[in-house]
Amino acid sequence: MKGVILAGGLATRLYPLTYATNKHLLPVYDKPMIFYPIQTLVNAGIKDVLIITSGPHAGHFIGVLKNGKELGLNHLEYAYQENPKGGIADALALAEDFADGEPLAVILGDNTTDEDISAAVSSFNEGAMIFCIKLKAQSALEYRALTPTMPQKLRRSLKSPKTLHLILLLPGSIFTMIRCLTLFANASPQSAAN
Repeated sequence: MKGVILAGGLATRLYPLTYATNKHLLPVYDKPMIFYPIQTLVNAGIKDVLIITSGPHAGHFIGVLKNGKELGLNHLEYAYQENPKGGIADALALAEDFADGEPLAVILGDNTTDEDISAAVSSFNEGAMIFCIKLKAQSALEYRALTPTMPQKLRRSLKSPKTLHLILLLPGSIFTMIRCLTLFANASPQSAAN
């Protein structure tokens, strides 16, 4: 199985931080955000990874990740998504040559999960598997901000999460399915009726 990390998008909610670099390269605790999904894949035994990105800072990934060896990867490739508004299916279509008929583990680049997916990866042989972690809406979430003197509790309302933590295990035939769905979606209502 090969891994695909989707690290594109516009990251407008993080502007002006994303003026300087891609959001997936911003630090989360002690390392760039992109290190977390890479580690999830490596821990599951996936050592061949494609990172799909977009925007003006795409080249920064090479500067940070290089060839991926320092992170435990055997092979690291990059693909550029011309239209970051194209979404997940558009980005995933760029992985067809990389997949070369093998199943894929697809993870969003801003997923900082520590879930162990190795059992699912090793037992996967057909169909598709979706791991989805949705935060429960609560009146307040607790965060800790570290200061030089002591931690402080901060509270912030969260009405509804904007994103999901998402990991997909997909068969090598997914690209045929994407093409069929794209053709069907682009067909005119009149031609679909005939």
